[in-house]
Amino acid sequence: MAVVLPFEPTDPSIEALVRLVKGDMERVNATILARTGSDVAMIPEVANHLISGGGKRLRPMLTLACAALSGYRGEGHVKLAASVEFMHTATLLHDDVVDESDMRRGKLAARKLWGNEASVLVGDFLLGQAFKMMVEVGSLQCLDILSNAACVIAEGEVMQLAAAKNTETSEDDYLAVIRGKTAELFAAACEVGAVLGARPKPEQGACRSYGMNLGIAFQLVDDALDYGGSQAKLGKNVGDDF
Repeated sequence: MAVVLPFEPTDPSIEALVRLVKGDMERVNATILARTGSDVAMIPEVANHLISGGGKRLRPMLTLACAALSGYRGEGHVKLAASVEFMHTATLLHDDVVDESDMRRGKLAARKLWGNEASVLVGDFLLGQAFKMMVEVGSLQCLDILSNAACVIAEGEVMQLAAAKNTETSEDDYLAVIRGKTAELFAAACEVGAVLGARPKPEQGACRSYGMNLGIAFQLVDDALDYGGSQAKLGKNVGDDF
């Protein structure tokens, strides 16, 4: 006999995730602040302009959550989460140059204040710091996953550049772009958490698959908002990504 259960739609929220990893995220944020330090004054100025601008920190939270899910007990998850956020921040600095964007996270893009050259080079600095932290964690598998993600992200961005203004772009090509430029980092962020916890390959793959599908959904919504969202809510110019 079938059982009918009442269904009440709920607003999507990441508050439960935020609560789950709150303590570790405080450590991640402290690590991020420390690792943007440099004797070259422009580097922390540019990096902190974007990092302090907010953002959900969703990708590093996923790393922390998957590490917790996997029963990991150690310190490596904090550095890997910070690495993931640095990779993401670097792509934003680079993207704003490629897209000639004026706004990011509700304020002027770094390129508008310091120029394209500084934005690109500080993005490179953050990538370097990300890989330093990966090496410090000491997991070759995590290093392999995140270094591969860096390559795939770049490929996705180049694919998007090649398809720009092409109204004949197929659905398959579009999905390949968003899997590369966005979803791959979500997937890697989740996967390394499971790797740290020494989970079996199928469980590592399940975490990766979850991240990939979440990343695809995230980018689909982001692209839809680029058509009809508002600058106040997006924190960037509507149509920049279109």
